[in-house]
Amino acid sequence: MRVLVLGGGVVGVTTAYYLAKAGHAVTVVDRQPGAGLETSFANAGQVSPGYSSPWAAPGIPVKALKWLMMRHRPLVVWPQLSPELYGWLARMLANCTEAAYERNKGRMVRIAEYSRDALRALRAETGIAYDHRERGTLQLFRTQKQLDHVRDDTRVLDAYGVPYEVLDPSGCVAAEPALAHVAGIFVGGLRLPGDETGDAHLFTQRLAAICEGLGVSFRYGVPIAGVEAEGDRVTGVRTVAGEALRADVYVAALGSYTPALLRPHRIALPVYPVKGYSLTLPVANPDGAPQSTVMDETFKVAITRLGDRIRVGGTAELAGFSSALRAPRRATLARSVSDLFPTGGDLTAASFWTGLRPMTPDGTPIVGPTRLGNLFTNTGHGTLGWTMACGSGRVLADLISGRSPEIASDDLAASRYLQAIPA
Repeated sequence: MRVLVLGGGVVGVTTAYYLAKAGHAVTVVDRQPGAGLETSFANAGQVSPGYSSPWAAPGIPVKALKWLMMRHRPLVVWPQLSPELYGWLARMLANCTEAAYERNKGRMVRIAEYSRDALRALRAETGIAYDHRERGTLQLFRTQKQLDHVRDDTRVLDAYGVPYEVLDPSGCVAAEPALAHVAGIFVGGLRLPGDETGDAHLFTQRLAAICEGLGVSFRYGVPIAGVEAEGDRVTGVRTVAGEALRADVYVAALGSYTPALLRPHRIALPVYPVKGYSLTLPVANPDGAPQSTVMDETFKVAITRLGDRIRVGGTAELAGFSSALRAPRRATLARSVSDLFPTGGDLTAASFWTGLRPMTPDGTPIVGPTRLGNLFTNTGHGTLGWTMACGSGRVLADLISGRSPEIASDDLAASRYLQAIPA
């Protein structure tokens, strides 16, 4: 079949790859001049199945209030008159129960573990290189109170068979030798040895080149104006220039911009743009830099080694579609990396970036069919788009090809959220 994929980020390009491998004629459309230039461009760099947890969890409302009071706060909410924001927050709060957390965590771990395995298979098949490492994630606790609550996380990891290690300070240093220089700043950690790291932007660009070799066509610099439909079928996609793009099947993988595109067709996706920030700095001292990813639990900041660079990512800012680079957010990232790896990178040469993570209230991506028979979605991955991209793309390619996916996927589809909007 002819398949039109809307969106050239890591999710859209992996979807195109698996569709092409399944024998379909695929075209990818994106408004940017190349692949992976928006949310995929400078994310934290983690492929973290073991760290796949919904933000909506018991106790989060109280924690969120405390975070909002911190000087270097991991959560920022900008006052705004936005029904979308307050509706999304209400649905998120409704998911802050034990039962909902267990259900949502199960969905997320399922797709994330499958995605990591799919990424490994893709890497073996193509030889793609993207500054990847397979050295796990270390969640670092600065306070005894944080360490005392580690059982909250390991209980869920036990339930899903995710390997982990609870480490004392010396164990943390063994995993990340550069931490020996600041050993007094933390009391322990939780290590997830199955996690990986890598540059999502580099991966997306190189996979796009591989896709072109498989016959995939990429239409860059083409903004999408809307979707055309008759009855229960999509008939085409309009570009801003007035061109009509036709296919047999359509995939909406536009991240935070997907809901606005589909809303006119009575498809309501509760995806909100949660703004994140990152710093990318050159390694100044390899012995003082991280080997993999260190999660600073206090500031909710991830510090990742990407070749000869360090990526520092974090912050959840609810500010609509704002792309403003805010100095206080940079200060938080700089504080975390300076505390833990004071000699590792050159902060004076750091580049500062922001991107919009497409977040659902329950943390689970929306992958599968919609009420329009030939329209599928692959969006809502939040902070885990890089982690879940290959698995989501492979599941969707199987569904479009009429095959049963290798994992359960019915509860990932839009049907769990879709509500008809009165015409």
